[in-house]
Amino acid sequence: MVLKRIITKGNAKLTGDKHAADSFPVLEETAYIKRVVRETDRILINTSVQERTEFVDIDLSSGEAVIERVAINLFVDEAPPIRQEGDLIIVPLLEEVLVTEKKLLLREEVHIRRTVTVEHVHEPVVLRSEEVSFERPTATEHVMEDKL
Repeated sequence: MVLKRIITKGNAKLTGDKHAADSFPVLEETAYIKRVVRETDRILINTSVQERTEFVDIDLSSGEAVIERVAINLFVDEAPPIRQEGDLIIVPLLEEVLVTEKKLLLREEVHIRRTVTVEHVHEPVVLRSEEVSFERPTATEHVMEDKL
């Protein structure tokens, strides 16, 4: 900070004081401030995506259904429900037939057998990961002057 004073010798006629000629009144004070802006540190951050292929060993399950129609032709009083016996699902199919009286005839059943097979496969899978790098460039200076 720089301080600057402008002074002049006082005038005894204006004040009427005999000691006024020896005094120095201050007419103006001005302050100048000089700032220097410096980067203390700078970091550049770069990110990038890397891809790599890895192989995965997994067991894949697949299934299939075998449908078989089984004739029953049996009169029943009420409709039997759909039922499951082990891995077999049984769906009853009904038909109304006209006799002297109306009865339910269990005409046939549809048997659905489920089978599951497991197959071991070796498949490639692309995996991505993100990496980051840091750089420190050289610092630069900027000079700024402010007048107050």
